Amino acid sequence: MVPERDAFPCELGRYAGQGAGPLVICIGGMLGNEPAGVFAAQRVLGELNALNPPFRGRFVALAGNRAALVRGCRFVAEDFNRMWFAERLAALRSAAAQSALNPEEAQCRELFEAIEAAMEQYQGPVVFLDLHTTSADGIPFAIVSDTLINRSYATSLGAPVILGLEEQLDGTVLNYMNDRGFAAVGFEGGQNEAPSSVEHNEAALWAILAAAGCIREEAVARAGSVRSVLRQRTAGVSGFLEVRYRHAITPVDRFVMEPGFVNFQPVKRGELLARDRNGEIRARENGRILLPLYQSQGSDGFFVVRDISPRWLRLSGLVRRAGLERLLYLLPGIDRDPQQADTLIVDPRVARWLAVDFLHLFGFRRRRSTGGKVVLSRRP
Repeated sequence: MVPERDAFPCELGRYAGQGAGPLVICIGGMLGNEPAGVFAAQRVLGELNALNPPFRGRFVALAGNRAALVRGCRFVAEDFNRMWFAERLAALRSAAAQSALNPEEAQCRELFEAIEAAMEQYQGPVVFLDLHTTSADGIPFAIVSDTLINRSYATSLGAPVILGLEEQLDGTVLNYMNDRGFAAVGFEGGQNEAPSSVEHNEAALWAILAAAGCIREEAVARAGSVRSVLRQRTAGVSGFLEVRYRHAITPVDRFVMEPGFVNFQPVKRGELLARDRNGEIRARENGRILLPLYQSQGSDGFFVVRDISPRWLRLSGLVRRAGLERLLYLLPGIDRDPQQADTLIVDPRVARWLAVDFLHLFGFRRRRSTGGKVVLSRRP
């Protein structure tokens, strides 16, 4: 049984143990047509309170866009998961009149303050989990910014892990937490309305609590049960994949996805994927489709991803642990940004030899152009 959609407080609940440990913050329902994460967090809280298993640290569960959750729509006035910029959060927090804020702005301020309060009340490492679902069916998966600690937590889920997706999106709560230097994992548990999506998101939450050292999985029988279900569901695709292409859209594009695509479905170069006001949209290369849009609201039509070699992952881990990014600053056409750590300024006229995949080894995935230069950054 799941609760009524209008019964969501900002804080869904919390649970604390006697021993020292991390603070795990979980958010469900950042998008109002994705309530499964909220229901999953409530199930975990119910199980913890009923069994009272040995627990280290603290767990806090929060609800995202409650106004949209009540309506069952993605958002009311603006996308709640594209607002999380430090400058905007500061402005919202200092806004004098609550009545001047739109529904998402008011809730963004409330959720931000709840996150800050949780961290102020508890000194220790922070692990963040953002639970989602998708408009298309398909295998559940994790999304992380490409840091070694994020990889470690995401691997514990036993589901495919996508690198390079968060770096292509601005203003997400996952990006905000990553920019602050915390371990942060996003999880897509399945189709928006599928009952199994609640179970998959619950499994992901149990996995993160176990990986963080808060609980032992064997202490909660249900944790092992739902994790076994998730492993069976993700058996067809495993390991790490990276984003190769994002098809961004706006309402005026009149974007329509071709029917029948599911997450991780293989696609071939030239295959018809969608249509818009300009005509057909075909795959630019071979890969797997991810997050095909089958809802009226959204700014991403689809993504194309491809598998990452385990050898590449091992090599990237070695070069980062050894701090070999220092050698990049010795190469022609590459300079360190004097204002921002973990940022490179590349002159493409000099560094023509430079392959983007090479810089991915060191974690530099976010890319933008300014003044004829290419600026590449990575997470701290």
